[in-house]
Amino acid sequence: MSRTILIVEDDAAIRRGVADIVRFAGYAVLEASRGDDGLALAVQQHYDLLLLDLVLPGGDGGQILREVRRLRPTTPVIILTARGAEADRVNGLRLGADDYVVKPFSVQELLARIEAVLRRSPARPNVVELIELPGGVIDLSRREVRLGDQRQELSEREVELLRYLASNAGRAISREEILTSVWRISADGLPTRTIDMHIARLREKLHDDSEEPRILLTVRGVGYMFAHGRAPANGTTVPTPASSTSRSAERRRGAAP
Repeated sequence: MSRTILIVEDDAAIRRGVADIVRFAGYAVLEASRGDDGLALAVQQHYDLLLLDLVLPGGDGGQILREVRRLRPTTPVIILTARGAEADRVNGLRLGADDYVVKPFSVQELLARIEAVLRRSPARPNVVELIELPGGVIDLSRREVRLGDQRQELSEREVELLRYLASNAGRAISREEILTSVWRISADGLPTRTIDMHIARLREKLHDDSEEPRILLTVRGVGYMFAHGRAPANGTTVPTPASSTSRSAERRRGAAP
């Protein structure tokens, strides 16, 4: 699957030219000409790299960069700007940009910088379809949990939430990032209680003790984390630690005379 590049640039000629260049190189493209539109795309859409102008109508490129760094800390960003002074380059890098390209630039330079930044960036998480549980499995493709002879259906949102958490197993994920990446809405000023309610329902379906969870962990002051497990190369399965149900059974067996 081709990688996607988001271009936020107000100059129509430059934006179209850059879009044509990266499309010809095999990338998919998202575009915005204003700061407010660019911010919405940057926090709501899936993409692999952001090409960002800092001077934009309808918003500030620096604010977009700060939001991307807050919500998507590993997403690579290259600044495209006419500001070539050393102080401007240093400021852009300090804001969190991975690289800085001064206009005008050549096609070869831009593509080389895109390729170099993508090589340095962490790989995107594998797509997860099956999550192994002690005595059962979460089947995301069939939208169900199977534990022993019990079967629980999952809503579409529960599937998306589980897939995102499991694809990032072992990483604490903020409620704001979950709202942005799973609900596809900006987290600004919105309550995050709905996420807590979804987690509570999922714990019930997974038989994950809410007082002592082993699968969907609460990270105090941050959000939630899927218990660490490594997906195999094909990205289809994530194993989890022993569930609270199985641990309770072990304790009962140990207490038996």
